[in-house]
Amino acid sequence: MRLIFTNKGRMALKEISSNKCFEGLQKVFEHDSVELSCKMKFGIYLPPKAETEKCPALYWLSGLTCTEQNFISKAGYQQAASEHGLIIIAPDTSPRGCNIKGEDESWDFGTGAGFYVDATEDPWKTNYRMYSYVTEELPRLINANFPVDPQRMSIFGHSMGGHGALICALKNPGKYKSVSAFAPICNPVLCPWGKKAFSGYLGTDQSKWKAYDATHLVKSYPSSQLDILIDQGKDDQFLTDGQLLPDNFIAACTEKKVPVVFRLQEGYDHSYYFIATFITDHIRHHAKYLNA
Repeated sequence: MRLIFTNKGRMALKEISSNKCFEGLQKVFEHDSVELSCKMKFGIYLPPKAETEKCPALYWLSGLTCTEQNFISKAGYQQAASEHGLIIIAPDTSPRGCNIKGEDESWDFGTGAGFYVDATEDPWKTNYRMYSYVTEELPRLINANFPVDPQRMSIFGHSMGGHGALICALKNPGKYKSVSAFAPICNPVLCPWGKKAFSGYLGTDQSKWKAYDATHLVKSYPSSQLDILIDQGKDDQFLTDGQLLPDNFIAACTEKKVPVVFRLQEGYDHSYYFIATFITDHIRHHAKYLNA
């Protein structure tokens, strides 16, 4: 086990694991999060290029019930990341072990279901600040401890994490060079998952919900300088169930002339088999902008 200290000498990162993969290193670290007031883990892949120079950072946001482990062990992204020289960071999906009443009662709210919002309601608002964690605290930590170029950053994700990636990019014009998503929750204010999460974290005033809804955010996006790639499995049960609502997002993008490539993939479901099939396309999409 390796400890990394900040220049003030305070322990910042504790290395949990390190495995060589495609000439780079797949690592997992733990740290004390200020935003979330708990210990958090994240996976980070360091390509061989990172040994000699600063590399772009690509952030992956996972879906409901996931930890930092799902993406790093199932998606098979490391070969493409190695070839394109990208550092890829995969955080957890929520705070853990906060002892909040009800945090472990359901799979789609609380633990493993942070929805990448900053909660405003008790008892969630102290810990459930995943939006600020992903957009501010985690990049600061990564920039301070790893050979990344802070000017070159992109974001992508799956399902709840696809929602997270889209809102992070849309709420911060210019911060991310590119964005992509697999089966994202595109219009959470209108779907059962989103209604449950937002009413719990953000309260009953639905006007506050729109600040974390990609379909609403894109309507006020100030420019078209964002190239969005979305892959969606045609046989995804959650598409059928009305949880994802990509058509609403595509319509909003078209109206605003924001470029989006939406690919409906015949026969694919919501799983990591689907992600693994198209992950190289997504890495290539980001590399085009990050390595420009």
